[in-house]
Amino acid sequence: MAKNLKIIEVKSELGAGTRGASLGVDAIKIAALDFGSRFFKKHHSVEIPNENHLLLEGTGSPYAKRISGILTMVERVADKVTETLDNQEFPIVLAGDHSTAAGTIAGIKKAFPKSRLGVIWIDAHSDLHSPYTTPSGNMHGMPLAMVLDEDNLGAKVNELDQETLNYWYQLKNVGNIAPKITYRDLVLISARDMEKPEESLLKKNKVKIYTTAELRKRGVERIVIETLQYLDACDLLYVSFDVDSLDPTTSRGTGTPVAQGLTEKEAGNLMSRLLAAQKVCCFEIVEVNPTLDRENQMAEHAFEILVKATNALRNE
Repeated sequence: MAKNLKIIEVKSELGAGTRGASLGVDAIKIAALDFGSRFFKKHHSVEIPNENHLLLEGTGSPYAKRISGILTMVERVADKVTETLDNQEFPIVLAGDHSTAAGTIAGIKKAFPKSRLGVIWIDAHSDLHSPYTTPSGNMHGMPLAMVLDEDNLGAKVNELDQETLNYWYQLKNVGNIAPKITYRDLVLISARDMEKPEESLLKKNKVKIYTTAELRKRGVERIVIETLQYLDACDLLYVSFDVDSLDPTTSRGTGTPVAQGLTEKEAGNLMSRLLAAQKVCCFEIVEVNPTLDRENQMAEHAFEILVKATNALRNE
């Protein structure tokens, strides 16, 4: 049965270190127009109010930049995702920086508090830093730590003030559920740029990681089958796609490009197969930054991947 899709637009870039990701959603819409597609006419869309005015103010804590605004955004996204799921709609989240994905996950858990949620994180990075371990203070490197309730104090390098501690505690507890997922219910695909504190967590918790090379060698279909089998005990699945999982030769239109990523075709095939799975309840695309791009290439790739994903949902 085809799902009733609802597009949730999150034009926030508070968590990024490079400016421009808040323009990614509109860049994807422009790509749709250039392709002559009626996608955004056909599917109902809602925009979450953003807090990007905070970009003109100080960053606050150097280890959790603009954390107060990020808490606001995570709460808003969570509420909208919960409402969407409560209305029997399938949320397609198009967001700026990846920090607000913590809100998407919180929203799913609020809608289904008793359900076990699996997360498929397709990203060049593992996004497992906390304010205690971050080298940059950019919070788009922290959403998985937020939902795992992970401080990683064993690798602590930063001393936090009380205000930052309070906000971090609130972020981990959005929806009054912490942790929201477990390491066992997390799969990383194409992750290839992690710092030591993150690597130690991944190793200690035996997180399932599929590298780009492994995906290429064994084929998308086999990796998808194994991923779904690995997460078989989960009741629901959420798929988060950061465009920096794509190789920079495809496009450099994202804030943190890393070599040895996926091709657009590989990513499209991955989405088509993953989103055909019945348990998938939400899909997200993040980190398109047209200010770093030539001729809107990354947004065009993201749109084509979006279409493949939604076609898989409609063809159930």
